[in-house]
Amino acid sequence: MDSGLSVTGHSPSRGSTSARAALADLRETVGLWRLAVSLGWLDIKLRYRGSVLGPFWLTLSSVIMLGSMGVIYARLFHVVLREYLPFLSLSLTLWQVGLAGILQESCTCYTDAERSIRAIRLPYALQAVRVLVRNAIVFAHNIVVPLGVFAIYGLWPGAIALLSLPALLLWALDGMAACLLLGTLCARFRDLPPIVGALLQIAFYVTPVIWQPRQLGAHGWWLIFNPFYSLLEIVRAPLLGHVPSSQVTSVALGVSVVFCGIALAAFARVRGRLAFWV
Repeated sequence: MDSGLSVTGHSPSRGSTSARAALADLRETVGLWRLAVSLGWLDIKLRYRGSVLGPFWLTLSSVIMLGSMGVIYARLFHVVLREYLPFLSLSLTLWQVGLAGILQESCTCYTDAERSIRAIRLPYALQAVRVLVRNAIVFAHNIVVPLGVFAIYGLWPGAIALLSLPALLLWALDGMAACLLLGTLCARFRDLPPIVGALLQIAFYVTPVIWQPRQLGAHGWWLIFNPFYSLLEIVRAPLLGHVPSSQVTSVALGVSVVFCGIALAAFARVRGRLAFWV
């Protein structure tokens, strides 16, 4: 097979050839989804090897942080704890384990898999799916925190919560794109991960995670220019019993389409060099 068309070939390729190679890489990754799931699960087991509670330490720390932040911020914002705590618990979980967590881990998607990339010829996109599986497992046992808060206060969003499922699928596609884009960029430029971390800290404070959008009052119009708000809201709103506005949904879809397009273009252009960068 020609090296430029090889799915797992490490030689640089250009133009339509590199695009075909990138698509072949993605196709082969789909065929190897069981391996990606196994690697993601193995990562969790190795990360918490020897620990008594394992990944549930994250759940426990989330409970402690939620309890302390909930009481303090409810007083600072002069809001009722019964209304604020469900919002805060859900927002923190979606942000920490969902949006920010995937973006930060996508930066080390390929550098963390350096040995595998050098030792075994596998499609590069497989490492991206591995990161998604790993984060999905962590998300699954952290979502029990807001569910517990909902149960304590007797809240139930009803069937409208099902609208969050397609939104979570969109998050998965964005997470895949983040791994393909940030993973390759951070493999080449090793100063990028701390920059991404710093930007996410800023995004955390300007996005309604610990504060509610309604607290901005008449100034809330600018939130639509914050893509993190729209991406967060399409999952959070249905789980809180609300339908996301058409404006929020449109922005989230538009941002995702552009982001995925840029990620695929970047991945197709540089995937042939990844083995030399890690």
